Amino acid sequence: MKSRLITLSAACVALFATVSIGLAQDPAAKNNDRPNRWQQKRGNPVERLTRALDLTPDQQAKVKAIFEQAKPQIQAAREEAREKGKAIRENIQAQIRPILTPAQQQKYDAIKKAREDMRKAREEMRDALKKQ
Repeated sequence: MKSRLITLSAACVALFATVSIGLAQDPAAKNNDRPNRWQQKRGNPVERLTRALDLTPDQQAKVKAIFEQAKPQIQAAREEAREKGKAIRENIQAQIRPILTPAQQQKYDAIKKAREDMRKAREEMRDALKKQ
């Protein structure tokens, strides 16, 4: 009986400690680090290639110039993919809407508007952060 009580007490203390540590971490700080963590995970492509291929400083400069030249093309490809995704979503929504009752259509439209507002707000926030 005594050993069960001791085991139960130890388990409760371990659980309490785990929960306390989890709550002590600042979730806002975690969210602010997200872009940095992603970039750290992927890393700078020039640095990655330098480590993997033992590039000389001259080679590093040339590779960096290549990546700098490619940036607009990469951004254009991202924008194109975004536009294709938007067209697909609009097509799906156009097929779903006629299936709904008038009341459901109103709710559906409200949901779409709320999502669009959230998307615009995120975009404005990203733009504001880029300007800083």
